[in-house]
Amino acid sequence: MSKKLGLHIGGRRFDVDVGGDFAFFLEQKMASDFNLEGNNDLKILLQAYVRKNHELFLQEERMQKLLNELKE
Repeated sequence: MSKKLGLHIGGRRFDVDVGGDFAFFLEQKMASDFNLEGNNDLKILLQAYVRKNHELFLQEERMQKLLNELKE
């Protein structure tokens, strides 16, 4: 089952269809990063992008550390 999630950025509405457990997860994350009821400017989008990439960077560092510990 898919769910449509929408977001206004720069005065334009963007919708995405996502399904499964990811839909609920993404909806929660979008609610914490964006104003779901109003417009978001491009600066907000860029900040969210940088924040999520920083989270990914830290996650990859932790995985690499765990892999190195398993090799020892």
